[in-house]
Amino acid sequence: MTDSHTPSTPPSASTGVIRQLGRRKSISSMAADMQTGHANGLRRTFGVFQLTMISVGATLGTGILVILGEAVPVAGPAVWLAFVLAGVTALLSAVSYAEMAGMVPVSGSSYSYSYATLGEGVAWVCGWCLVLEYAVSVAAVAVGAADYVNETLRVFGLELPASLTTGPGLAENPGGVINLSALIVVALATVLLMRGAWESGVANTILVFVKLGILVFFAVVAFTAFKAGNFAPMMPMGAAGVTAAASSVFFSYIGFDAASTAGEEAKNPRRDLPRAIILSMLIVTSMYVLVAVTAIGARRWQWFETAQAPLVQIVEEITGSNLAVLLFAVAAVLAIFSVVITVLYGQSRILLTMSRDGMVPKIFGLVSRRTGTPLAGTLIIGGLVAMTAALIPLGELADATSIGTLFAFFLVNLAVIYLRFKRPDLERSFKVPFGPVVPALGALACAFLMINLGGTTWAVFGAWMAVGALVYFAYSRRHSVVGALSESDYRTSVDA
Repeated sequence: MTDSHTPSTPPSASTGVIRQLGRRKSISSMAADMQTGHANGLRRTFGVFQLTMISVGATLGTGILVILGEAVPVAGPAVWLAFVLAGVTALLSAVSYAEMAGMVPVSGSSYSYSYATLGEGVAWVCGWCLVLEYAVSVAAVAVGAADYVNETLRVFGLELPASLTTGPGLAENPGGVINLSALIVVALATVLLMRGAWESGVANTILVFVKLGILVFFAVVAFTAFKAGNFAPMMPMGAAGVTAAASSVFFSYIGFDAASTAGEEAKNPRRDLPRAIILSMLIVTSMYVLVAVTAIGARRWQWFETAQAPLVQIVEEITGSNLAVLLFAVAAVLAIFSVVITVLYGQSRILLTMSRDGMVPKIFGLVSRRTGTPLAGTLIIGGLVAMTAALIPLGELADATSIGTLFAFFLVNLAVIYLRFKRPDLERSFKVPFGPVVPALGALACAFLMINLGGTTWAVFGAWMAVGALVYFAYSRRHSVVGALSESDYRTSVDA
């Protein structure tokens, strides 16, 4: 294996903390890092289709298969409006991602975009949020696999014992010891990713078509039992219920930015990344609204309060067919597996980029020449995520993921506004329409949804940020490649 991180000397004593926090990384140096990554084993294998499949794979299925049952009791029949509100918020940020991806086609996603515009301090905060977003969202999705594994086993008269369906500490299942299904799903995805990006991309594409198929199948089945009366009253908890649900189901849109983590493995990133991001958002939002509307049409909203794996239960009750239930439950597990693969992929590429900059240990930047993947980083991330998924309940994971993601999206919108004014000369393969107005709305929408998250979620986020500050000052600041540059070298690199 080779090391993609360039060793650096410690930051100069003359580089004060405030000055270093504001240091930006030039886009030209990011391009040089990208070439180093290819020399060390990364391969360009993805076109616009594969990039779209990565984003759809990382996004589609999470909210509908895992979160829908928790969102309906909060929003009532208007849960579909919650998905629309969250989708519009995500779309406002998605177009900002598309513009940034066309200018800075590297693997660091919003971390790299922030580093190029807002400086090292903001980039670190963004990267730390992405660590929370990707790692915890994988764990949260994997946790939801247990219900669908049990639905599959019930067709054969079997069921996992309560001790193996959830981690300890959940009131609804006090006998829980470990979520075995979640552990296995993450472990298998980690092994597949370690084999190579192309192989995992092919597997993900197949799985994306599987989950598109089962969601369309569900909508057709549910529509046969559709009752318009199930939508009255539309908002039993008022508009506040809809906005609160939107803040939670925003978790369902996490992943559309996964394509931006593949910048260095895309054949034509400046052209294809923006297209993939926008196209994936349109596909995902359409499917979420379709399934949410047909699910409410098939069952009154109160029914969802006690439902486990509600979509498969609706299929079972309407069709009465064990075969239909088996196919749907198995396909749901495969859909969850697709999300786990693509989000773990994105996490490993973000840490690879941060490693090059000295922000995290260089082991995350080691790329295998044989597989073209960051083997050690993928294994470490997969192991930590597997243990998190096996031991922590879903609800706590989902909300913690949402706030980290919203903050990262907020920063990307600010980065677009900043570059429109400071660097209007930069080549942009895609431009957000209506100038800075749309990214400003995107930033405000993200802030609004963050405000609607609960106090416990904010406390967890604050604690995570505090840990991040300790890591930065104890390790990252001392190993920063940009921070190690002399003032004259730094000025030269930024002006280049």
